[in-house]
Amino acid sequence: MTDPYAVIGHPIGHTKSPLIHRLFAEATQQAMSYVAIEGPLDPDDGFARAVRQFAADGGKGMNVTAPFKLKAFALADARSERATLAGAANALKFESGRIVAENFDGIGLLRDIEVNLGVPLAGKRVLMLGAGGAARGALLPFLAAGPAELVVANRDVSKGCALVAQVGSRGTGLRACGYSDLATRGRFDLVVNATSASLTGDLPPVPPGVFSPEGTAYELAYGKRLTPFLRLARNAGVHGVADGVGMLVEQAAEAFAWWRGVRPLTAAVIDRLTVPLD
Repeated sequence: MTDPYAVIGHPIGHTKSPLIHRLFAEATQQAMSYVAIEGPLDPDDGFARAVRQFAADGGKGMNVTAPFKLKAFALADARSERATLAGAANALKFESGRIVAENFDGIGLLRDIEVNLGVPLAGKRVLMLGAGGAARGALLPFLAAGPAELVVANRDVSKGCALVAQVGSRGTGLRACGYSDLATRGRFDLVVNATSASLTGDLPPVPPGVFSPEGTAYELAYGKRLTPFLRLARNAGVHGVADGVGMLVEQAAEAFAWWRGVRPLTAAVIDRLTVPLD
């Protein structure tokens, strides 16, 4: 008997999660299966029905990707502190008829940056572009890493300010601003694109002056080579550019450990999935 797991999203055809978890299961000798589910986009909340049906059929857990992370959070019977403060869930566990929600996006992102890329955040100036679910999941782990300043830039400044107000007591140096304000903010050691712009080949309206040539530019989207954001960083003289494949694998490893009680090694999986940026 194998324990069923899945990832749900829309669209879902691009997902690498089944491959990642198959490799994890093989490496750790776990008896489990893992499939991708195309979640319905309907006004009658077919997402909730799909999740509950998977659990009723014996499913043990699910990863959740766009655009369902907020719905997954709302659907849960219990939520971790990380998920609660992020207001979003990217992993679910089914226990005794209950749905438990977690959010490992921020932990996975931080581990990729600090451990895999060797870029500690302590004492650094960090710029986060976007104030949606990806940014919300990252703020708490980032604040815990001790940056000197963490600025959230968003088109809708009020949304960024609301996010800062929600989590600001968890750390110092957290600020929100609009893109038009970035020209006077100086250079940042780390700039993270947490917007969805790169998924459609677009570029957030960020001035090239925010990049430090000695710093790092990180794109949450993965497998798209040099996105407009990363190209802007390269043209600004930044040598340290990275996409989100490491974050993808690291957050998957956190979910795997939550479900199975063992955390798999990630380096070989990251290497297998890495697409050269150039």
